[in-house]
Amino acid sequence: MKRTITRNLVFQGMLALFLLILTQCAPAPEWQKKNNELIKQYSLTERQLTGLAKTKVVSNLKAGKVTTLDSIATVTLYPGVSAKLYWGIGTMTGVLTLEPNAKIPEEVLPVDRFLFVIDGEVSQLINGQEVKMISVKREAQDGTHSITPRVDFVYLEKGSKNALTAGPAGAKVVEVYSPVRRDYLKKAGAAAPSQNVDVTTPSVPNVKPNTVYDLYDLQLTALTAGANSRLITGKNTQISFISMDPGSLFDRHIHPEEQTMLVLRGGCDEILMDTEQPMAKNSVTYIPGNMVHGAKVSDLGCDAIDIFWPARADYSEKEKARLEAFHAIIPEGAKPELLVDGTTTKPGLIFSEGPKWMNGKVYFSNMGFDQGWGAHPDKSSIVELKPDGSYRNISYGKMQSNGLYPYKNGNLIVCDMIGHKVLEMTTEGKVVKVIADKYNGKSIDGPNDIITDAKGGVYFTDPQFTMEKVKFQPGRAVYYVSPDGKKVTRVTEPNEFAMPNGILLSPDNKTLFINNCYDDESWYPVVSTKKNTIWAYDVKEDGTITNGRKFCTVFLVDNVLDRKGKSSSSDGMAIDKMGNIYVGTYYGVQIFNAKGDFVGMINLPHFPVSLCFGDNDMKTLYIVSYQWVYKIRTNMEGYVNYLK
Repeated sequence: MKRTITRNLVFQGMLALFLLILTQCAPAPEWQKKNNELIKQYSLTERQLTGLAKTKVVSNLKAGKVTTLDSIATVTLYPGVSAKLYWGIGTMTGVLTLEPNAKIPEEVLPVDRFLFVIDGEVSQLINGQEVKMISVKREAQDGTHSITPRVDFVYLEKGSKNALTAGPAGAKVVEVYSPVRRDYLKKAGAAAPSQNVDVTTPSVPNVKPNTVYDLYDLQLTALTAGANSRLITGKNTQISFISMDPGSLFDRHIHPEEQTMLVLRGGCDEILMDTEQPMAKNSVTYIPGNMVHGAKVSDLGCDAIDIFWPARADYSEKEKARLEAFHAIIPEGAKPELLVDGTTTKPGLIFSEGPKWMNGKVYFSNMGFDQGWGAHPDKSSIVELKPDGSYRNISYGKMQSNGLYPYKNGNLIVCDMIGHKVLEMTTEGKVVKVIADKYNGKSIDGPNDIITDAKGGVYFTDPQFTMEKVKFQPGRAVYYVSPDGKKVTRVTEPNEFAMPNGILLSPDNKTLFINNCYDDESWYPVVSTKKNTIWAYDVKEDGTITNGRKFCTVFLVDNVLDRKGKSSSSDGMAIDKMGNIYVGTYYGVQIFNAKGDFVGMINLPHFPVSLCFGDNDMKTLYIVSYQWVYKIRTNMEGYVNYLK
C-alpha cells in the first residue's frame, strides 16, 4: 500500500512538471512571428513589463483584427439590461443598454468598476446613497441657445456596494472592469479563471472613488502630435478618451501594455502590423502588448475609447505635466461659479457679450437676438455688473452693442454693431461722440470687438455680422483708428479672415492677435486660409500690422468635425500680464501660453461667448455665456490698457 501511494505521488509530480514544461513551451500566437519581423523592420524597441500577473483570461477579440459591436453577441445581464461585452486579458468593457427603470440589483463588486453615462440618466448607489448621474448632448449654437455636453462618471473600488437604476427614458452606459469580471465571462459563455488577479504593482488612481465627475472637466493631455486625451487611471487599468485630429498620421509604434479600442465618432485606417483596416463608429479592435500598430486618421478626425492594461506610466507623466501647467494658471480645485442666472433675474439677459472691467464693475452687452440670429436693438442693453452679482442696465433699446473697452475719462468705447459705428459712451449711457462710422467714404458694417493701444489708437474687427444683405464694405476686415481719430485704416485685406472676431494686444503693445470665428462652412459665404487658428501680427509704429503668422490652433467640437467645418466660434479673448491668452469657444474657455501652446480648458454648461479679468487684483475671470455670467479665480493678473 505504501509503495502504491509513493508511485502515485511520483506520477503526480511528473505530470505537474510535464504540464509546466508544456505551458512554458506553448507556441507563440500566430501573429507573433510577423510582428517580430516588423519590430526589426521599423527599428522599434520592445519592452516587457516585469511582474505582470498571469490572468489566464482569453480575449473574445481576435488580436490585430477590427470588428464591430454589432458582431459581438448581446448578453442579457439582468432583466431589461443588455450588454455588448469585450475584453482583453486584464480588462473588460461593457456597453450596456438599459430599458426604462431597469435595474442592476445590489451587489458587492468583485473587481474595480468605472461607469460612464453615455445617454440618458441613472441612479447609482454610492456609499449607500442613490446618486443621479446624467448625460447631456451638445446643442448646436443659435441666437438664444447653446448647451455643452456632459458625461457623468464614477469610479467604484472592488468591495464597494453597487446598484444601478435607469431613468424613465432608459440609459446607455459604458462600464470598464479590471480585472475581468468572472461572472460576466460566464454570462457571455466564455471560460472563466478560478480567481481574479489584480496587477502586482498597482497604479495610483487620478480620480477619487465614490465621486461623480463630468468627463469634460478633465483636461486634455497631449499624447503625441495630433492626439489629445482625457485620461482616467485606476489601480489596474487606464481609460483614454482620445481625440485625433483630421488627417493625422500615427506611425507604427509599440508599447508593452495591452489595448482595446472602441471608436465613438469619425474614423481611421488602423495600422495593425502589416495591414490597414478601416475603423468607424462602433468599430472595436484588440492590440496585445508590443503588437506593431498605428493609425491614419480620416478627414473627420477620430474620437475613441482606448483602454490599457496595465495603466501607461508614460501617459500619466504627460498628464502630470499638463496639469502642472494648467494649475499654474487656474488653481487646483477652482471651478466656475455661477454669478448671474439671467433666465430668472430682472432685467433678463439674452446673449451676453464683450465684458470689460472698469472702476470696480464689469460692463457688458446684452444682445437681443432671436433663435435665427435676427437682431433686435429694441431688446438690447448695456449692463453694469457689480462683483456681488447685482446689475443694472445703463442703456436699453437704443442700440445692439457688442464689444466694449475702457476708454478715456472713465468712459467706454462701444461697438454699435447694428448701428454701423464705434462710439464713446459714459457709464450712464450717454453717447459722447462717434469714433468711427466710415471707411473710404462708405459705412462700416458691423464692428464686433475692440481694443485700444497705449497711444490711444483703436482696433476693431468687422465680420459684417449685420442684417443687410448687401454690405457697405468689400469684405470682412480689421480696422485701426489713429490716436487723433482723424484716420481709419483697414489693416487686413477684405475676407482675409472668414470671420474676424476677437482681438487682443500683447501687454507690450508689440503683437496684435486676431481670431477666426467661422470657416469652411457650406452655409457661410466666405472661406479663408485662417481656419480654426488665432493669428499674431507685429505692430508697426503707425498701427498697421505685418508678419502675420499662426499663433495657436483652437480645438474643434464633434459636430463641426462631422461636417468638415473649421468653426471654433472663437469669440471674446482676454490676456494676462504673462501673455497667456484665454479664448471663448464652442468647446469652452481654451487657454494658450505666450508661445501659443495649449495649456488647458475651462468647461462650462453653455458656450462661453466672451470674458475679461476683474476684481481689485485683476485675478478673476468673468465669463459671459448667453443668459449666464460665471467667474473663476486664477493665479494670473489680467492685462487691460486703461488710458489716462
